[in-house]
Amino acid sequence: MPASSPKPKFFYGWYIVAVGFLAQVNCAFNMSSTLSVFLKPLTEDLAVSRGLFSLMRSGEILIAGALAPLVGPLVDRYGGRWLMTAGAFSAGVGFIFLAQVGSFWQFLFVRWLFVAIGGVFMCQMVVSVTISRWFVRKRGRAIAIASLGQGMSKVLIPIVTATLFIWVGWRSTWAIFGLLTLLSVVIPSALLMRPGPESMGLEPDGIAALSEPQSSFAPEPGDRAQTSRAQEEAHWSRREIVRTQTFWIICFMYGMANVGIAGLNLHVFAYITDRGFGALVAATALTIIAATQLSSTLIWGLIGEKVDIRHASMAMFVVEASGLVLAMSAVHVLGLYAGFFLYGIGLGGSFVLQELIWATYFGRFSLGTVRGLGTLVTYAFGAAGAPFFGFVHDVTGSYQSSFLAFVGALAVSAILSAAVRVPQKKSRAPD
Repeated sequence: MPASSPKPKFFYGWYIVAVGFLAQVNCAFNMSSTLSVFLKPLTEDLAVSRGLFSLMRSGEILIAGALAPLVGPLVDRYGGRWLMTAGAFSAGVGFIFLAQVGSFWQFLFVRWLFVAIGGVFMCQMVVSVTISRWFVRKRGRAIAIASLGQGMSKVLIPIVTATLFIWVGWRSTWAIFGLLTLLSVVIPSALLMRPGPESMGLEPDGIAALSEPQSSFAPEPGDRAQTSRAQEEAHWSRREIVRTQTFWIICFMYGMANVGIAGLNLHVFAYITDRGFGALVAATALTIIAATQLSSTLIWGLIGEKVDIRHASMAMFVVEASGLVLAMSAVHVLGLYAGFFLYGIGLGGSFVLQELIWATYFGRFSLGTVRGLGTLVTYAFGAAGAPFFGFVHDVTGSYQSSFLAFVGALAVSAILSAAVRVPQKKSRAPD
């Protein structure tokens, strides 16, 4: 009998995805959607207005944006292993310190110094850049699987946090988040993270492990993949990146959308209750957003692998905007839920498609540098979101105008999606 072919080895890149998944679970503790649940008890207990509290979140976004261009090249050069380990330790300790604060200014100091900086090192950019180094053809599903951690955490946060409020109060809730971060991210990232497949004698997607010819690294016939091997292996300097039209279009696309996402996620719980719906309805709406975001993430990842990334991005923005219009016009609970259900589906693609579009047009080996610069710009937009929603409410007594502005921003982002083109790189040695 002919000898059977050896069973393919398990591709190590999936361990990277698993660590990314755990990191994304804990990164959700730092996000606007989590602060949204804490908003009312915190502002009341610490005697601070919603607008001023929102400025704290803006400061965190600006800190992340300012650090991103510095952290990105470090990921390109050294990988995410020790960056994620140190970041998770800082964020975990910061969450524990939040349980001890006695004033808003102490809360702000801890969030900015420990939680915000730690999040830059362990969260979205470092995770996505590292995964993108390990995968090309399966990049969409790999990033989507890792981002499911954040989605799952968002689904559970409103219910878990509300329960913990009753059992232990908001202070101890932060301490519990801190312990979870220390236990579930620090050790796995230190033990398992690796900079890229080349460091282990492998090729992206496990090609070497599957004993496939190296040429199969290129898209298979019939695939609608948008990158070539040359694009994936291109090296871009900072100067070359910022001189491309593609870079700025992508920044504006996702930057304008981030204004609304950062603001809405922080204020949506208060928005729903201000409209006369109960706290349970608001918590359920948050769960619906998170659940639909979670359930649609992998679908968006697969779409991003097979469909022109520009068209996928356009569809995502349109779905988000349609859902918000429906939720804003709803007068009954079911209409509100339906609108946020649709919004959550669109939101499910925001993380995955943003990572895919950067990697699609700039490749693997300078992705940290590209993402660092892009994060600086998009976070600058996002930093305006939380105070915009908060101060519009303080001035007008309503969130209606800010929600309408978000819908308009999504429409503009959809239009910009059609303008993205492959950047042209001059033949020259990298800086």
